[in-house]
Amino acid sequence: MTALFYTLGVVLFALAILLSIGLHEVGHMVPAKKFGAKVTQYFIGFGPTVWSRQVGETEYGFKAFPLGGYVKIVGMLPPGTEDLAEPAGVDEHGEPVYRVRQSNTGLFTQLISDARAAEYELVGPEDEDRLFYKLPWWKKVIVMAGGPTVNIAIALAIFAPVFATYGNPSDPLVQPVIAEVSDCVVPAAEDQRECRADDPVTPAKAAGMQPGDEIVAFNGVPFTDWDALQEQIRANDDGLAEIVIRRDGVEQTLTTNTTVTARPTSAQDDTLVQVGFLGVTPQIEYTTGGLGYTLGRMGQMTVDTLHAMVQLPVKVWGVAKAIVGVEERDPMSPVSVVGGGRLAGETVSHDLIPGLDKAMWLLLLVAGFNFFIGMFNFIPLLPLDGGHIAGALYEGARRAVARLRRRPDPGYVDVAKLLPVAYVVGVALLIMGVVLIVGDLVVPLHLEG
Repeated sequence: MTALFYTLGVVLFALAILLSIGLHEVGHMVPAKKFGAKVTQYFIGFGPTVWSRQVGETEYGFKAFPLGGYVKIVGMLPPGTEDLAEPAGVDEHGEPVYRVRQSNTGLFTQLISDARAAEYELVGPEDEDRLFYKLPWWKKVIVMAGGPTVNIAIALAIFAPVFATYGNPSDPLVQPVIAEVSDCVVPAAEDQRECRADDPVTPAKAAGMQPGDEIVAFNGVPFTDWDALQEQIRANDDGLAEIVIRRDGVEQTLTTNTTVTARPTSAQDDTLVQVGFLGVTPQIEYTTGGLGYTLGRMGQMTVDTLHAMVQLPVKVWGVAKAIVGVEERDPMSPVSVVGGGRLAGETVSHDLIPGLDKAMWLLLLVAGFNFFIGMFNFIPLLPLDGGHIAGALYEGARRAVARLRRRPDPGYVDVAKLLPVAYVVGVALLIMGVVLIVGDLVVPLHLEG
C-alpha cells in the first residue's frame, strides 16, 4: 500500500506540474492571439511529437519529454539589415517584403542569421502585419509576461485558501501547551524508534507531565516563548527542574531533574552536543490569514526567491559535489521536478502524516514550484521570458526618449543580437537542470523524520 501511495503522490505532482506548464503557455498564447499575432504551435514537452492536432492556424500537441513547453509565435525576431536580400515582393500596403539570407561570415553572425532564417521560413506576405516584433512594446510585454504571471496566479490561488483555512506551515505559532510527552530517552540517531526496556524514562514522564498541560514557568522563570524555554532546559544539564504547569485551570508545581543527552545543535545544524533534556513536544498551530496575509507572505517569498536565485549556481555546485561524494548534500539545496516528485511521493505515503496534512502539503509543494517558476522566468535574460520583456521595455523607453527629443523613431529593438547570450544562458540552465536531476536520483532529499 505504501508503494501505491508513493506512486500516487508522484503522479499527482507530475500532473499538477504538467497542468502548470500548459497554463503557462496559455498565458503567452491567449494575449498573442488577442493582439493579432500568428501562433502556429502550442506544445507541452520537447523532442519527438507524440500527438498533435491542427485547429485553425495552430497545431496543438504533446512531445515525448514533458520537461517544459512552448508556443511558436511567428516573427519573434526582426530581420536584421545585415541579413536582408533583395525585395521578394510587396505586402498589401505596397511595402517591400524581404527574404532573409541563409549564410553569413563569422560564428555568432551565422548563428543569428540561422535563427532569423528559421524564423522566416514559414512567413508569407500575408503575415507581415502579424509578426510579433511589429507589436507595440506594451503588447509584447503583456504577451511575454503572461506565462510567468499565470504561474504566480496559480500559486496565489493555492496559497490563499490554504493559508485562510489550514494555515501556513512556514509561519508556526508554538503554544506553551504540551502536545506530547516522550516515554523514554532515545538516542538522537535513533529518534523514530520505539522505546526499549533499557531506555531510561524521560524526566517529563517521571514528573507526571501530561499532554494538554500548559507550562507557566521553569525554575522560577515565567514562560515567554518555546525557544527561550528550550534554551533553559538545554542549559540545565542534569540539574533540578521545578516546573509550574496549569492543568484544568489549576496551577501546580512538578519537580524533576533534567537528564543530559546528545541532541542536534539546532534544526538547521545536525551536529550533536550534550545538553539538558526534558522530553516534551509543544503544541503547534499554523498562522492563518486572509488575502492580505497571503500577499504579504508572497512578498516575503519574492525576497527569499530573489536571494535564492542569486545563490543558485553556488547551491547547484554544492549538489554536484554531493553527487561525487565530496560533501553531504545541503538539506536547503534546490531540487528539480524529479526531487519534487520524490517529496510528493514521500508525503502521500508517510504513515505518520494525517490525510488532511498530506493534501495540504502536496498543494503547497505545487504552489511553491509554480511561484519559483514564475519568478525565475522574469529574470531579464534570454532565452527566459524576462529577456524578451526587458527588450520590449527598452524599445518603449528608447522610442519615448526619441519623441521627447524630437528625434527620428529608432525602430524595433533587435533581440536577435543577444542570441549568443541566450545560448550561453541556455547551456548553463541545461547543465544546472541535469545536475539537479542527477542529484535528486543519487543523493535525494527526504522528508524530515
